[in-house]
Amino acid sequence: MSKIKLSENFIRNTVKLALNEDLYPSGDITSNLVPNNKIIRIKLISNQQAIIGGLLFVKHTFSLIDNKIKFIFKKKDGSQVKKGSLIAIVEGKAKNIFIGERVALNFLSHISGIATKTNQFVKAAGKKSKICCTRKTIPNLRVIQKYAVKLGGGTNHRFNLSDEFLIKDNHIGAEKKFEEIIKKAIRNKKGKKITVEVDNLNQLKKILGLKFDRILFDNMNLKNLKLGVKLAKNLYETEASGGVTLKNVKNIAKTGVNRISVGELTHAVIGTDIKLEL
Repeated sequence: MSKIKLSENFIRNTVKLALNEDLYPSGDITSNLVPNNKIIRIKLISNQQAIIGGLLFVKHTFSLIDNKIKFIFKKKDGSQVKKGSLIAIVEGKAKNIFIGERVALNFLSHISGIATKTNQFVKAAGKKSKICCTRKTIPNLRVIQKYAVKLGGGTNHRFNLSDEFLIKDNHIGAEKKFEEIIKKAIRNKKGKKITVEVDNLNQLKKILGLKFDRILFDNMNLKNLKLGVKLAKNLYETEASGGVTLKNVKNIAKTGVNRISVGELTHAVIGTDIKLEL
């Protein structure tokens, strides 16, 4: 799933669930103490260099609480910002802004954090290898997290289990015959891509020449990865995974591998530090 576009209807429904989680069963009992006629104007400011994402989630958070709240974009999704950059302005009843501020910031911080981390990996890897996210996503947030990866310049591994065949060690262990399960996938391909995971060069040599699409080298050291890419590059697209960090991604890319998948883009990301300033 290379292109992800979040519809406003999807965003509003997602935000509704988040607001219900925060406001059930009795609303914001603290913000209800604030006078109803108090109007404030607040600024959303980045406390760090980042790639910004999730602004429509912020806008709809406030509009669902109070459609008279004004939301002024100063940046757009995918913008690179410096520490101290003004991202947006929110103006309206103080009580209603306070009700939505945490939900709004949670979306903005999380999506921006993934986009920022992805961009760091993209820059570190260079132009020859694509950085991919995986299915290691928070349940029910996958489409949002994969959208954030795209904002950061990365690309998406399969979106779900029906996108393509990915034959891993567990499948091979259940089948017992390595080549046979690959041949089964080829017979049932029906337009789907087939990726086969290998963790050593002997496995790779056994399947060279079979008509599938991609080799996924799992947790291989750099020496064997480079040899594996050399053996496979004229036959298959190549991908590396396992133990990828900002410190080693450049060296992994130097092996010539086409794609590098990084689980931490979505499952271990630190949110971008964004503040509300009166």
